[in-house]
Amino acid sequence: MKPLSVSTKTYSYKDFKPLFNGPVKVALTKSSERNIIRSNKLLNSKLKEGETIYGVNTGFGNLSHIRIEKKDLTKLQINLARSHASGVGKPLDLEIVRTVFYLKLLTFAKGYSGVRINVVKKIIQFLNKDILPVIPRKGSVGASGDLNPLGHMTLSLIGEGEVFYNGERMSTSTALHKARVKPLVLYPKEGLSLINGTQVSTAIAIKAL
Repeated sequence: MKPLSVSTKTYSYKDFKPLFNGPVKVALTKSSERNIIRSNKLLNSKLKEGETIYGVNTGFGNLSHIRIEKKDLTKLQINLARSHASGVGKPLDLEIVRTVFYLKLLTFAKGYSGVRINVVKKIIQFLNKDILPVIPRKGSVGASGDLNPLGHMTLSLIGEGEVFYNGERMSTSTALHKARVKPLVLYPKEGLSLINGTQVSTAIAIKAL
């Protein structure tokens, strides 16, 4: 099977069909990789300059005026993912979850999110090994996109929550041990970039189409 490319081209809903037919292989284009690395370098340069950046070294929402100390920037991102992963109900279908992952990759490929290339490669690793987060169908938080379900997606990437692996539902830590995959360590802004967006809504819309 030819790998699905992650690029900045314009996609049709028909391009997502392989994700609904079963496990896939995904590969990142060189231009997308350059975009991601450039974006992350820009973020790091702004942080080194001491610039205040919302959700990176500040709190969120009404707490945006609170400056976060440098030693707590990673903890801020982990706590953000954990606090938003509060969904309930049956899990989303696996083809939806594959599509969510792929849509998130396409978003990062544009080079505006500030995440490290490690984040993108970790999502690709999950997809290629068909390690799929358990994302409950019900629940959302706020009006900034699919925060709740993407919170569950993010939990799996950092080794928490549950996933489906080899047709079985299990703890993420167990699945990663079996697949010999290391969990992602979040850096500044990465939790925010992972939970923000409308990838879940878009995946459901693609399935409807």
